[in-house]
Amino acid sequence: MPHTQRQQVGSRGQCWSRLPHLFLLLFTLRSQPIRAAIHIPSTYHISDLKKPPTITTQPKSVTVFSVEDFVMTCEASGNPAPIFRWTKDGEEFDPGVDPDLKVTESAGSFVFYTLSKTMESLKNYQAKYVCLASNELGTAVSNEAILSIDAPPIQQKEKKVSLKAEEGNSIVLKCNPPQSAMDPIIHWMDWKLLHIALSERVMHGTDGNLYFAHVTAKDSRNDYTCNVQYLATRTILAKEPITLTVTPSNAVVRSRRPHMMRPTGAHSSYLALRGESLVLECLVQGYPTPKVKWLRKDGELSESRSTIEMFDRRLRFTNISESDNGEYQCIAENTQGKIVHTYTVSVEAAPYWIKEPMSQLYAPGETVKLDCQADGIPTPTISWTINGTPLSAIDKDPRRVSAGGSLTLKDINFGDTAIFQCQASNKHGTILTNTNVYVIELDPQILTKDGVSYEFVEGQKVLLECDTFGSPKPTVSWESESTSSLLSNPRVNLLTNGGLEIWNVTHDDEGLYSCSVENTNMSVNAQLDILNRTVVVSPPQDLKVQPGHSATFSCISLVDLKLRPPFIQWRKNEQKIHESHSDDRYTFEGSDLIISNVQQVDEGSYTCQVITDLDMAEASGTLTLYDRPDPPTLLHITNKKERAMTLNWTPGDEHNSPVIEYIVEFEDQEEKGEWEELKRVGGTKHNTRLSLWPYMSYRFRVSAVNEVGRSAASKPTDTYETQAEAPDTNPEEVRSESGDPDTLVITWEEMDKRDFNGPDFQYSVMWRRVVGSGPNWNTNYTAFPPLILRDIGNFSAFDIKVQAVNKEGKGPDPKPVIGYSGEDVPLEAPQVVGVSLVNSTAIRVTWAPVDKNTVRGHLLGYKIHLTWKGSRAHHHSRRSREPETTWVVETGANEEKKVINDLKPFSHYDLAATVFNSKGEGPLSETLSFKTDEGVPGPPKSLTLESHSETEITLRWTPPEEMNGVLIGYLLQYHQIVKPDDSPMLVETIDDPTVTHLTLKNLDRNSHYSFYLRGRTSAGDGESIKKDGATTLEGAPPVNVSVSVGESSANFSWVAKKRHRSVSFQIEYLNKNDVSEWKKVEKVDSSLPFYQLRGLTPGSHYRMRLSYNNSTFWEDDLDTEGTAMMERQPNFPTEGWFIGLVSAIALLLLILLILCFIKRSKGGKYSVKDKEEGPMDSEARPMKDETFGEYSDLEEKRTASQPSLCEESKLCSQDNLDFNGSSAITTELNLDESLVSQFSRPSDVPDTNLQTTNNGLNNTVTILD
Repeated sequence: MPHTQRQQVGSRGQCWSRLPHLFLLLFTLRSQPIRAAIHIPSTYHISDLKKPPTITTQPKSVTVFSVEDFVMTCEASGNPAPIFRWTKDGEEFDPGVDPDLKVTESAGSFVFYTLSKTMESLKNYQAKYVCLASNELGTAVSNEAILSIDAPPIQQKEKKVSLKAEEGNSIVLKCNPPQSAMDPIIHWMDWKLLHIALSERVMHGTDGNLYFAHVTAKDSRNDYTCNVQYLATRTILAKEPITLTVTPSNAVVRSRRPHMMRPTGAHSSYLALRGESLVLECLVQGYPTPKVKWLRKDGELSESRSTIEMFDRRLRFTNISESDNGEYQCIAENTQGKIVHTYTVSVEAAPYWIKEPMSQLYAPGETVKLDCQADGIPTPTISWTINGTPLSAIDKDPRRVSAGGSLTLKDINFGDTAIFQCQASNKHGTILTNTNVYVIELDPQILTKDGVSYEFVEGQKVLLECDTFGSPKPTVSWESESTSSLLSNPRVNLLTNGGLEIWNVTHDDEGLYSCSVENTNMSVNAQLDILNRTVVVSPPQDLKVQPGHSATFSCISLVDLKLRPPFIQWRKNEQKIHESHSDDRYTFEGSDLIISNVQQVDEGSYTCQVITDLDMAEASGTLTLYDRPDPPTLLHITNKKERAMTLNWTPGDEHNSPVIEYIVEFEDQEEKGEWEELKRVGGTKHNTRLSLWPYMSYRFRVSAVNEVGRSAASKPTDTYETQAEAPDTNPEEVRSESGDPDTLVITWEEMDKRDFNGPDFQYSVMWRRVVGSGPNWNTNYTAFPPLILRDIGNFSAFDIKVQAVNKEGKGPDPKPVIGYSGEDVPLEAPQVVGVSLVNSTAIRVTWAPVDKNTVRGHLLGYKIHLTWKGSRAHHHSRRSREPETTWVVETGANEEKKVINDLKPFSHYDLAATVFNSKGEGPLSETLSFKTDEGVPGPPKSLTLESHSETEITLRWTPPEEMNGVLIGYLLQYHQIVKPDDSPMLVETIDDPTVTHLTLKNLDRNSHYSFYLRGRTSAGDGESIKKDGATTLEGAPPVNVSVSVGESSANFSWVAKKRHRSVSFQIEYLNKNDVSEWKKVEKVDSSLPFYQLRGLTPGSHYRMRLSYNNSTFWEDDLDTEGTAMMERQPNFPTEGWFIGLVSAIALLLLILLILCFIKRSKGGKYSVKDKEEGPMDSEARPMKDETFGEYSDLEEKRTASQPSLCEESKLCSQDNLDFNGSSAITTELNLDESLVSQFSRPSDVPDTNLQTTNNGLNNTVTILD
C-alpha cells in the first residue's frame, strides 16, 4: 500500500492567485439523483445536531402469574428527548390516567405497572400493547407486546395407582401434569429423589410418560414418582407414587416383534416454524428390545441441525429451516421383525427481513428510495406507516410512490423529515422496522488535512484525498502544477468522494496539487513525489543440487535511495520461510537464502520478495534435487546363441538427471566376487547384444550412470554357461630372448584364460634352423612360456612359432618368426683412422667398420673412450693437482665418424674405441693421443670496487679460474649508467697478466658506472665479469631522524645517506623543567642504526638537537613518560649529614693509621732490609703529591707488610661507592688516595657507562644528574 507522509506545505483557504505558475483545471462533483444519503463523518465539526427518536428497549410480551409480573417498559433516544404514548389493541391508551396503574417516566424511559393486589382485576389488561416515541423529527413505533393472564399450576389431589404387568410385556406409566401456559420439565424419580435409570428399554416421552418396551422382574417397585417443574414460577409438583408389580413368567419369556407406542400407527405429520426446534419420537415395544435407526427418505440428515438422542429414540432439529421439509422414517427392529413409522415434516416461517431500509440523512431536493423486503411461509404482506399513521390515512402526495415493498420520495424537502415504518405480516406473526428520513442542510467543510505529502512508486495507482462534507454535497475542483490538462489525460479520474485518482503514475506527475470547494475560499494542498520502482536486478537462479549438499539462492535488488532498506521475505511454494535456529536448515545472509543439507522435501519454487514501504518486487527460482540413478531392475536374457545373447533390463528412477550410459558387467563363476566391465550402452537403450567367450559360466549385472555418478549395481542374473570350442587365436609376441651363449629361449605373451575356449589347454612350440634344416619342424608342448633349448650354437637364426591347443582342437596355423640363439662379446676392436681438430673444444673421429662375423651378436654401435690427461700450461703444480678424467661417447651401429664437443682447450687427451653388442664391449683399439688448441679464458673469479675520493674508484680482481691458455693481460670496459643507454664505452687495456688492481681517476662524482673486466689469451678476449658502482661522496649527517621516548631514556634512529662517508655527530639535550644548561654526550657514528640516551628524568620536558660541524641538522621537543617529582627526593648517599659523618670517620681512621705508622717506626720493629727482602705487594702504589709525607724506607716497609685497606674493608666496595642508582663509579680506593676528597666531592661531570657494538663503537651512555 502507498505510504502517506503528512507534512505542512501550505495553509487551508489559500487563494490560487498565490500560485502563478500552476495550471488550472476544474472538475465538478454532481449529486446522485437516487438515495444520496448523508453520513456525517466523525471529523465534521457540528454541535447540537437533532436526532429522530429511536426505540432502544422494546416492550416485551409477558404472561402474568402474579401482580408483580405486570410491568411494561419502553425506552427510546433522540434529540430533543422523545415523548411516549401507548396503544392498546390498536386504540390510544394512556396509562397515566388509569387509577389502577402506576407510571414511572424519565428522559428516554417510560414504565407502567399495576397497583392492584388481586389477579382478578388484571384480566381487563389482557391485550396487545404498542409504544410510540415522538419528537419534532417524527414518531418511532415499537413491536407489539402481548400481556396475558394465567393462574400458576397447583398440586391436585390424586389417587394412588398400582399397575401389574407380566414379564416381557410393555407398559406406560402416565404423569398427567397440570395444564399451564408454561411448558413443564418432567423428572421420573424414586423416593430417594434419584432419577429412574433410562435405557433403550426404559424411555421418557416428550408427553411426560415413562415407557417400558418390555418389563423385567427388577422393574417392580412402589415409588415411581413424576416430578413436574415450572421454571417461570419456580414450582415443582410431585405426583403420587405409582406402584408397578411385574409378574414373573412361568415359562420362557415369549419374544415379540416391535410395535409403535408413540406415535401410534404408521404415519404422523408435524408443522414447525423456521428457526425453532422440533423433536420426532420413536418409542417402540418388543422383546428383545428393538434397535432403532433414523433416515430421511429424500436425502441425507443435516449434520449441523439434527441430532439423535434418548438412545436413538428421538430425532431433534435445532434452528430448523425450509430445507428440512420432507419425510423421515424410524425403523425399529429385533430378532422377530421390524416396524417402520413415517414422519412428514412441514416447515413454515414467521416473517423475517431480507432487506431493511436504512435510516439516513438527506439534502433537500434529493430522491429517496426505501427498500423493504421480507419473506416467510406463507408470504408476508408489506405495509407502510409514517410516524405510526398508515399511508391510507394520510393525504396522497404525488411525490410519494409505494410499489412492491418499496417507497419512493421525490424532491424531498424539510417537511418530509419523518420516521417511516415498514411492517410485514402473515398468519405466524408480524415484524416492524423504523426508518428515519432526515432532510438536513449542513455547511460545507474540507475534512482532509492541508499539506499532505504523498509518496508513490512509478507505475502505481495514486489517490490524492480531498474528503468534503456538507448538505447539499459540496462541488470540488482540482488544480495541478505538473500538467495543464488533467482532464485530457486518460490516466486521471475524479472520484465521487472528491479524491483524484491517477493510474500508472510517472515522474512527470510529480508536483503540487490543490483541491478547493466552489463558491468558498476553502482549499488544501497536497505534494506528490514519485520514486523509482523496486526491481530485482539479479533474480534467484534455477538450481540443481544433490541431496545433503547446500543450496544458495541470491536476490540482488535496486531500491530508490529515498526509501528505507527493504525487507527480504523468502517463500517456498508461496509459504513464508523463517530462519532456522535449531538445525540451521534455513539461513539468511544478507539477501541470500542458504538451504543446508538439502533433502527431497526442499524441492519447489523459491520466491524472493523485496518489500519496501511503498512497493514490492519479487522473482522466483526453482530448486531441483538430482542424484545418482537407481539401479536397473528385472534383468533377463533373450535370443540365446552359441556365443551371443541379448541382455534386457528396466531402468530405475533417474532422479532428475538423465542416464548417460549403462555399464554391463559380468562375473566368471570360477573367480566369484570379481566383476569386470563387459560393455557400455547408451542411456536411451534398455537392452544390448553381448558377445561371449566359449567354455565360461557367466552372471551379469547392470548399473546406470548420469552426470552425478554411477548407481549401485542391479541384482545379478542367474548363471549362464557357454559350450567349449577349439581356440580362436594363438599367443602373440612370439620371440627369442636368448641371453646365454649356445642357448635358444623361445617365449610369448600368455593367452588370457578366457581365450582357452575349452579344457586341457596348452601351447605347441615349433622351431627349425633357417638355413640347413629343411621343411621339418621340431615340436614341444608346454603349459606356459618360455621354452629353453640348449647346445644349439651361438647367435644362430631359427624359424619359431607357437600354436594354442585344447581338448576340442587346435587354433589357427601361426606364421613363423625368426629368432636367434644367445649372443657373446665381440672378438675384434675397430681401427681408428684418425682424429682432426674442429676448434679448441671439438674434434672429429673416424674409424673403419669391423667384420660383423666377429661381433657374435647384433651390432649395437661403437664406444669412444676419451681421457683428459691435463692442461698444456706450464703450471705443473696446478696440473698435478688435477686428476685424469675419462668418459665414453656412444655411436650408432652404422656410423663411421663422430664429432665430439665440450673438450677443454689447451689440453692433452688419449682416445680409444670398442665395438659393443647386448653382451658387452669388445677389446679396446690402439690408443691415439692428441692436443687441443688454446682458447679464450673464463671470467675473472672476483671483482670488487673501492672508492677513497669523490672522483676515484679502485678495481680489485682475481685471475680467471679457467685460463684455457696462457694469460697475456686484461681488458677493462666501463661506461656511465644513463637513460637511454647511449653513453660511450671507455676501454683500459692491461698487458701485464700479474696485475690484479687498477685505479680510475677523474670520474663524475654524480654518476654510477658499469664495469666489465675480461681476461686475454692469444686466442682472444674471454668472458667478462660485471660490477656496477659509484664513487664515495664526502660525509654528511643522517636523515629521517626519529625518536621514541620512555620514562628515563630516548631511542634515536636515523637513515645514513647513501654513497656518503660516515660522520660523527653530537647529541645535546636541555631539561626545561629545571632550566639547566645544555648537556652533551660523546659523538655518535652515523653508520650506526640507533643510539639510546639514558638517565633522563621521568615526566620531564626536554629540548633535543643533533649537530654536525657546529651546525644543527635536527631539533625537537619531547616529554618523558612517568610522573614528574614536584620536589627532588634526597639521595641518601648524598645527604650532607651522611657525607659529614663518613668524612669524620675517614679522618679518624687516617689519624689512627698515622699514629700506628709513627709508633711502629719508633719501635724499630721493621727494618729497611726486611722491607727490601720481603715480597712486593701487587696492590702497593707510590704515594702522590697530595698524600702525607714523601717516599721513605718507613713507607716502603709499610707497603710491603701492610695490605691494602680495600682488600678487607667494605668501604671500597662497588655498592658503597655507588652514589646514584643509575650510575657506576669504578674508581678504586687505596691507602695512598684521599678518602676525604673522595667522599666529600660529588662528581661535576656526568659519568658515562659505554656499551659497545660488534664494531667497537659506543652506542649507549649513562648520564649522572
